[in-house]
Amino acid sequence: MAVNLKEKSAEELLSVDGVQVFVGRAGVKKPDHDDLTLIVLNRSNTVGAVFTQNRFCAAPVYVAKEHLANENGIRALVINTGNANAGTGAQGREDALAVCRAAAEQVGCAPGQVLPFSTGVILEPLPVQKITAALPDVKPVHWDRAARAIMTTDTVPKAASREGKVGNSHTVRATGIAKGSGMICPNMATMLGFIVCDAKVSQPVLQMLTQEIADSSFNAITVDGDTSTNDSFVVVATGKNGQNEIDNIADPRYDQLKALLAGLALELAQAIVRDGEGATKFITIRVENAAGRTEARQVAYAVAHSPLVKTAFFASDPNLGRLLAAIGYSGLENFDTDKVRLWLDDVLVAENGGRAAGYTEEQGQAVMDRAEITVRIDLQRGRGHAAVYTCDLSHEYVSINADYRS
Repeated sequence: MAVNLKEKSAEELLSVDGVQVFVGRAGVKKPDHDDLTLIVLNRSNTVGAVFTQNRFCAAPVYVAKEHLANENGIRALVINTGNANAGTGAQGREDALAVCRAAAEQVGCAPGQVLPFSTGVILEPLPVQKITAALPDVKPVHWDRAARAIMTTDTVPKAASREGKVGNSHTVRATGIAKGSGMICPNMATMLGFIVCDAKVSQPVLQMLTQEIADSSFNAITVDGDTSTNDSFVVVATGKNGQNEIDNIADPRYDQLKALLAGLALELAQAIVRDGEGATKFITIRVENAAGRTEARQVAYAVAHSPLVKTAFFASDPNLGRLLAAIGYSGLENFDTDKVRLWLDDVLVAENGGRAAGYTEEQGQAVMDRAEITVRIDLQRGRGHAAVYTCDLSHEYVSINADYRS
């Protein structure tokens, strides 16, 4: 059951000028199930994207990377669930291209102007004929339906919107959808994320913006430490809000737009963790006063990835020595453990190399019983800081993944 996460209604999600969304049923894995999404873009848009760091990346990732370089721009995104088209070799890449050709014929553009995305079971051939046959029958929908259509093991559709001032006289509308529940780890995970906005941004600037947003959101979450083959995060700027183009990161509007879209991306990324497979708790790991941001993230991930830490959270067991152990093996050099201070929410747990004098088991238990918990770690080594978001590890996680192909 997702942790404090509710499905957004259609009324809560903003339409964005320059984008049309369609959903259909290809029957890739299950019959009578929305599993095909087509997003059609206006001609004047720009697109930024980042992809999985897994060397065994899926066929659609190869194709999407190539198509992003198309000088005529991107006109459509096509997304299927139920099959990852990963570990499928040259045939998988040809199948992804076949989907692009079919979508391009329907949209009225070149195949190289289509980005394909897939998610589902790895090492199985893509039923490309089912997808191409279903494309002509997709129906126009609002974002809430699209968010549901890209789900796999998710239990709640993930969608959100923002609207805010960018510049002196213009507002920007943005809506995003995402999917992901397991195989979630930094450097992108088994997730797909799509944000569209009506700002006007040059492609090089939008690409930089996309990477910065990903680093503070989708690359700051972990469920199980596995990095998927298919992760993709895409930001589209349609240029329809009437403002002049943002073509330089020194433009004051750049930071305004980044703040707006980063908040949206973080909400979507946290929704993935809240809906982590079998999750019962949402946990924030904050590291402060590290030597730098990289070091802060290193420590945060050591704690967030620890199976012993995650199972203690699931059991609501204040066995907090596991947190110190994870900090200790995080790999810091010249590390003075006597300087570390550790809090569980507002309860000081450890300092001066051991248990805090005022800490009691009852205090720890009261925090561990909560559905949302913040672990705060002060290293007293510098000014670097970082936050990572994770969940507990339950019996249900094992059951879900043991039965995934059933």
